Amino acid sequence: MSQKVREIQGYAVVVEKIVFITRVFQADEGEGYQFNIRFGGDLRLAPRFPNRHEAELERELLLDAIRTA
Repeated sequence: MSQKVREIQGYAVVVEKIVFITRVFQADEGEGYQFNIRFGGDLRLAPRFPNRHEAELERELLLDAIRTA
């Protein structure tokens, strides 16, 4: 897969279209941890992970993909 496209929980995310990424936080009703990805046009993706470590790792990998794109 190209560095310009990143797979997150079955979604193909084009890193050049990302405009904002939130920090990792605890999801509502104890459903694990999540961070939000906002794209142009007010589209939002909110991947959830069972533990904070997985969420932090995926967020850091996404940020690294953005930096190198």
